Amino acid sequence: MARDTVETHFTQAVATLKAGVPRDPARPVRDGTALTGEQCLRLFHRQLDSRLLDIAARWLREQDEGFYTIGSAGHEGNAAVAAALRPQDPALLHYRSGAFYLTRSEQAGRLPEQGLRDVLMGLTASSEEPIAGGRHKVFGHPDLAIIPQTSTIASHLPRAVGVAFAIERARALDMPSPWPHDAITVCSFGDASVNHATALSGFNTAAYATYQGQSLPILFVCEDNGIGISVRTPRGWVEAAARRPGIEYFAADGCDLADAYDTARRAAEYVRTHRSPAFLHLSTVRLMGHAGSDVESAYRTQREIRADLELDPLVRTARLLVEAGLLTAEQLLKEYESAREHILRIALETTRSPRLESAEQVMATIAPRRADMIAKISPVAAETSAREKAFNGTLPEAEKPLTLSQAINRTLADALAVYPEMMVFGEDVAKKGGVYGVTRGLQKRFGPGRVFDTLLDEQAVLGLALGAGVSQMLPVPEIQYLAYLHNALDQIRGEAATLSFFSQHAYRNPLVVRVAGYAYQKGFGGHFHNDNAIGALRDIPGLVIASPSRPDDAAAMLRTCLAAARTEGSVCVFLEPIALYHTRDLFDEGDGGWLSPYAAPSRWAETHVPIGRARSYGDGRDLTIVTYGNGLRMSLRAAVRLTQEGFSCRVLDLRWLAPLPLEDLLRAAELTGKVLIADETRHTGSVSEGLIAALVDAGFTGQVARVTSSDSFIPLGDAANHVLLSEEEIEEAARKLLV
Repeated sequence: MARDTVETHFTQAVATLKAGVPRDPARPVRDGTALTGEQCLRLFHRQLDSRLLDIAARWLREQDEGFYTIGSAGHEGNAAVAAALRPQDPALLHYRSGAFYLTRSEQAGRLPEQGLRDVLMGLTASSEEPIAGGRHKVFGHPDLAIIPQTSTIASHLPRAVGVAFAIERARALDMPSPWPHDAITVCSFGDASVNHATALSGFNTAAYATYQGQSLPILFVCEDNGIGISVRTPRGWVEAAARRPGIEYFAADGCDLADAYDTARRAAEYVRTHRSPAFLHLSTVRLMGHAGSDVESAYRTQREIRADLELDPLVRTARLLVEAGLLTAEQLLKEYESAREHILRIALETTRSPRLESAEQVMATIAPRRADMIAKISPVAAETSAREKAFNGTLPEAEKPLTLSQAINRTLADALAVYPEMMVFGEDVAKKGGVYGVTRGLQKRFGPGRVFDTLLDEQAVLGLALGAGVSQMLPVPEIQYLAYLHNALDQIRGEAATLSFFSQHAYRNPLVVRVAGYAYQKGFGGHFHNDNAIGALRDIPGLVIASPSRPDDAAAMLRTCLAAARTEGSVCVFLEPIALYHTRDLFDEGDGGWLSPYAAPSRWAETHVPIGRARSYGDGRDLTIVTYGNGLRMSLRAAVRLTQEGFSCRVLDLRWLAPLPLEDLLRAAELTGKVLIADETRHTGSVSEGLIAALVDAGFTGQVARVTSSDSFIPLGDAANHVLLSEEEIEEAARKLLV
């Protein structure tokens, strides 16, 4: 077994070590290094603990009591990186950074056994594990400034850049922050991950910021063992990929603790002093394969495996200690056996810890939402004098009725006035005010520190937001078009939505992502600017999807989303129908039926829209038309024509697509016994599928039908009308149900 080979090699190699001339433990462990004997001894123990945790992981798996065997064997040099940093520096760690975690735990004043138990409880899926509570084995702890990551492909790099950005922005704006103002962010990952789009986005964003003279204190740490599962990383590729303008490059032998420590210190000091990014290339080896189930001999030669064994960082640190006269080979082997027995005993104890026993327990950490707290926070406004300043003396409630675009603009301004930690950013949102003018004038009134343009990269935009959110800010990023969101969906799915789940609410990323979406744009066509695909959002646990149609709803719902994000750490996507941004009329030209007055703060409590509550129009008893977005305007127009023909219809605007307003849906359905769902998204993967399933699940026995757009991408110009849901189709489907 690979485990036996690694253990045997360690004991045999250490047994041959020859003692050198004893050195003072307070002095460097060897000439030319800053690593003292005392530090070397302490770090060796954390390296040893990390190695033995990997041994324990495989032993637990053999007993069918452990559930994770990807280990840190060969990567134990990352203990030096932790030692070169401060325990308050936020860290987002690679899954092979076990020695870093144990070292950071000790730095923070915890007993070594506490760090060991953290990891072992993660391996055994114990519900008492302190960060994920048995939901996954992750390195994370709120007391250690370690933000948990489940990513294996570097999707945490954009967030890490965002954390570094937030450190500097908090200092510039004189805002409270969970991180010290002189902190730096550290982010570790594997060599194979440097090729991933999210990693490239992180590197590029850091380089882009530095190129423009912006501060961004982040230390990228690539733990390069030369292989990704079974695929070799070409020699020299990591260095070539790392050398970018604005990012300082450092390289160290991660198997040599002294070299790793000295280089990590230089890299950390560079980042801390210059407030600029650096890339620490830590050469490592991978021992015992990718994971416990990996048969390494299937794709590596015995010669290659033996070559890695000869570079074992645990053996090399042992050699440092013996040659410095700090320990003898016999003492090291005795310590190894003693620590091994101790850790396996703790591992056995953790198998008796409780585990999650129900779906309710598992899901308890998904997106908590206290409706009462949100309702309390949502109506809060700034003082009148602050509002008058924000609106240049003319309060929005004194304006004429507003369009959807204008209502969102005024609500953002009101929120910026009351929430000093709020930031609005994205592509073109600053001076231009967005493609559709929704954010027009906000930068001028609130400054470039709070309203600013980003580079053209949706992963970077959302990464900045995630880093700002976990740093106790309130980010409101804009994604220019719905189709662009898919370029970066994993930043919401895999990073944002999972954080509360895998940290038991210890870490949150409050987020309100504004997205200009849906189709029906006139004079501006084509797939990327007229996209009606939202299926990929609707299956993300805990995600709030708001879909306002009217100006008054948009204002109230945006306040709700901001309050949910601020109080509960909710992740919200706010879908804004482009085609309704500047719509003014409902039935006839000049009727102003799609305009709404802006409510004064004194009315915000009574106009509050709770998450998951629909809005009903009319009191008809013959048919309920269920819809949202652009479908609301079409359905209201169709309903009026049907009413003129003697049919009695009501229209239910869902307003929220996640969670769906099921109570309101069922109530409206039972009132008429007939339901038509007018869904502007595609026939397959549409909201209507979920609505029909909900009605069936609830035992609804009435008639149900649906009309949708076609399963097609949206073409340019008038050709779009052939595949998009129309008023005529809604009206025709309604008549079929009514006759």
